[in-house]
Amino acid sequence: MSDDQYPGQGNQGHHQPQYAQQPQQPQYAPAPQYGQPTHVTVGYQPAPPRGLSIASMVLGLVSIVLGFTFLVPLVGFVLGIVGLRKEPAGRGMAVTGLILNGLFVVGWALLVIFVIGIGAAGIATSGTSGA
Repeated sequence: MSDDQYPGQGNQGHHQPQYAQQPQQPQYAPAPQYGQPTHVTVGYQPAPPRGLSIASMVLGLVSIVLGFTFLVPLVGFVLGIVGLRKEPAGRGMAVTGLILNGLFVVGWALLVIFVIGIGAAGIATSGTSGA
């Protein structure tokens, strides 16, 4: 067997050419090390409670559709008052709930007064018209 690495080339009396070694890469100075990162601890503060204010506002919005129930705007109005007193962070939502629910509560009160007034006027006129 011959010393050839590749069959079919025959023995030509020379070996595979040696490749020149790559010149060594220049050594760079190591990158400067910066100080350890400082850990900034931000104090986590839980969100202030706003549940009553949110509930009042949501019930105020629901009152637009379900205002005929009288119970929904009344509960929303009460929640708005309590939320306004106990939850300063939810003041805007409590005020919105108070306004929306208050409009429907006042609307119901005016409707009841109007119906009672019509009924009273009807009773008053029916008693005098009987001849």
